Amino acid sequence: MSQTVPQADPRRWQALGFIALAQLMVVLDATIVNIALPSAQHSLGFSDTNRQWVITAYALAFGGLLLFGGRISDLWGRRRTFMTGLVGFATASAIGGAAQSTGMLIGARAFQGIFGALLAPAALSLLTVMFTEPKERAKAFGIYGAVAGGGGAIGLILGGVLTEYLNWRWTFLINVPFAIVAVLGAVMVIREPEGTRNRNKLDIPGVLLVSSGLVSLVYGFTKASTDGWTSGVTIGLFIAAAVLLIAFVVVENLVSAPLLPMRVVMDRNRGGAYLALGLAVIGMFGLFLFLTYYMQTILGYTPVTTGVAFLPMVAAMITGSTQIGARLMNRVQARWLMGPGFVVAAAGMLIFTQIKVDSSYALLLPGLILMGLGMGTAFMPAMSLATFRVRPTDAGVASAMVNTSQQVGGAIGTAALSTVATSATTAFAKAHALAQTAPAKAQMLVKAEAAVHGFATAIWWSFGFLLVSAAISLVLLNGGGKSNVVGGSDTDAAADVPVMAH
Repeated sequence: MSQTVPQADPRRWQALGFIALAQLMVVLDATIVNIALPSAQHSLGFSDTNRQWVITAYALAFGGLLLFGGRISDLWGRRRTFMTGLVGFATASAIGGAAQSTGMLIGARAFQGIFGALLAPAALSLLTVMFTEPKERAKAFGIYGAVAGGGGAIGLILGGVLTEYLNWRWTFLINVPFAIVAVLGAVMVIREPEGTRNRNKLDIPGVLLVSSGLVSLVYGFTKASTDGWTSGVTIGLFIAAAVLLIAFVVVENLVSAPLLPMRVVMDRNRGGAYLALGLAVIGMFGLFLFLTYYMQTILGYTPVTTGVAFLPMVAAMITGSTQIGARLMNRVQARWLMGPGFVVAAAGMLIFTQIKVDSSYALLLPGLILMGLGMGTAFMPAMSLATFRVRPTDAGVASAMVNTSQQVGGAIGTAALSTVATSATTAFAKAHALAQTAPAKAQMLVKAEAAVHGFATAIWWSFGFLLVSAAISLVLLNGGGKSNVVGGSDTDAAADVPVMAH
């Protein structure tokens, strides 16, 4: 099947810089605010329950509206959606930074999530339609993938520095200059190729069903971590999520212009990539969540030192993404990068299961390097395969599926692994309880050992999730490699062209 490749935009590399900057802002926000939460709580005087809502409000809005945001960018225009998302996200961040009450802060976080759901898929789908030459595309998405993967760790460093040396409000306000630069860049250099917009009407029933279904699912996992897996609210939310999402699939198969065409997810390469990514993100959350707590509460690291300790992982992730993933993406099938990549990351996770109360950084360093190298190598082709040979008119919603799988994976990872860690800590503390007359130092040691046992137990589960991701990659995926260059087969619909994601 012959395919015409559109003329490449001469300013595409400048555009990549501004798109990556916007993506960095969104990814940073996921971790930077976590570091600042204790200070914000002390300043505004809100309860632990409301502290959870500062995280949950963002996750619910972002995760629930991503598919809607992706389809809006297909319909309304990716550049316009990108700029609207940037302006809205910056405005919400400014409100968060100026918050004088708990309600104001939680509201700002919800609006950040709403505009983030517009921004993230628009940014990714812009790259999808702007970079058409395979080698350039691989390089561009290698850079973008490194930003997406390493941004969380950079957020830990930046959050620590801003909170420690300035004020927690700056973890919100820092987004404003990021957004201003990215908007100016979008005005000057970003141009959306002609003929890639979707002219169909918006599928309102699909939007309502999938948004409410995803919100119920994410909130269900959030409630599970606080109320337990067997509470009536948790079970009710999971049942509601199942009913709504099943209804969504039924509706999508019936309507003429679906929000999420089933062809996007039923392709074995794209569907496999979404599944592998979602499971791998659960593993990643195990790393960030528990290793951060371990460094600060057990080893006594400051927030800044904790962030700096993650730097080797960021460097390894950038290396894996740009020097291994991007260089080999057009030469070997994605499975041969993703499978081994997830296995290498799992080997790093295996090292972290050996942590003790008195472990040194020398134990953590090789684990961090392996984790970064493996995830960087695997994420690059995984995110590119997630929109492999998708129709240009579906680029936004396919890109949104990448973010949705990561958001849902993150919500599951936070809730499920926190529950595992807490249960293991409680069981260890009960089994090793000392008499009340025992010295305070001994009591504190048992408490610390119990916490470390909980972290290590959760990290074992993360290790397992990464191995499952590797197995899915090796068994399900058969795309990528040279087919990135030569395009689709004659059996594909005429509109199917090789399009890559981050």
